[in-house]
Amino acid sequence: MTEDDDVLIPIGALARLTGLSVRTLRFYSDSGLLVPADRSEAGYRLYDAGAAGRAELVRTLRELGVDLPTIRRVLERELSVAGVARAHAAAVDAQIRVLRLQRAVLQAAAARDTTTPQEMKLMHDLARLSAAERRNIVTDFVEETFAGLDADPGIAERMRMAMPDLPDEPTTEQVQAWIELAELVGDPDFRARVRAMAQRSADDRAAGGSVGVRAATESPASAGERTAHEATAQLVAERAGAAAQAGIDPASEAGLEIAAQLIPEMARRYGTSDKPAFREALADMIDTFTDRRVERYWELLAIINGWPQRGASATPAWEWLLAALRAA
Repeated sequence: MTEDDDVLIPIGALARLTGLSVRTLRFYSDSGLLVPADRSEAGYRLYDAGAAGRAELVRTLRELGVDLPTIRRVLERELSVAGVARAHAAAVDAQIRVLRLQRAVLQAAAARDTTTPQEMKLMHDLARLSAAERRNIVTDFVEETFAGLDADPGIAERMRMAMPDLPDEPTTEQVQAWIELAELVGDPDFRARVRAMAQRSADDRAAGGSVGVRAATESPASAGERTAHEATAQLVAERAGAAAQAGIDPASEAGLEIAAQLIPEMARRYGTSDKPAFREALADMIDTFTDRRVERYWELLAIINGWPQRGASATPAWEWLLAALRAA
């Protein structure tokens, strides 16, 4: 111990040594973080030579956001500085993720222009949900869709497996997609529409195949009906899709001519003939299963989960064909 180690200094001198205010040093002392070594005859606090180092350590830890009880344990050697640093680094990482999420929510709100205070709160609350809570929102939607129905197990399983997995550091686009997805699956009209699709799928399975084709052919359903529909979908995408892209009115002479060639070919592929019953069943099938919101549902999941985006939308082609069927 040197001679200087025995020197006790008042709080004002300690303030000059550390650059901390007297008020701050008093607070540290009152909190038990900087205990005076003694008091003067007038009752003023006196500090030893090590007080400056302790005071600077307290300031550093406070600036890093470490709470007072933890700092006290460090000073009392119950915790190491390295251990506290590791724990606090993890906490800072969590704070950074929250801040990034908040920034993404603000950017999403700014992009909407017309966001109300209520919508802003909803966006913030939705973005802050845990991964399990996000999955629960979609799981509830899927389970309600298929509850009590013997629908196509492949479709049901695909929807049950496809859950939103928002990353720890989402992009603004991913946050926007998650908010839109949550709003979509919470929409009663959308839920009712998807339930109707599942009901139709269950009816088809109970009938042994496509209800539409059975009504059109008045014959037992064949095991190849699903394959026929998949093959026909490509035909519709090529011909009706091209017409839609070219802006051809389905009710125009040119549109009706395209439909007049397309629909008999579809009937042939389904193993039947082009007659009113077939057209009626086909229109009903398209009307049931064609909805842009369903396509958007899968697009949003792809954005959230970082999946590759699907190719060009097939919905415009089916919408065009439905309009042509009604016009004809």
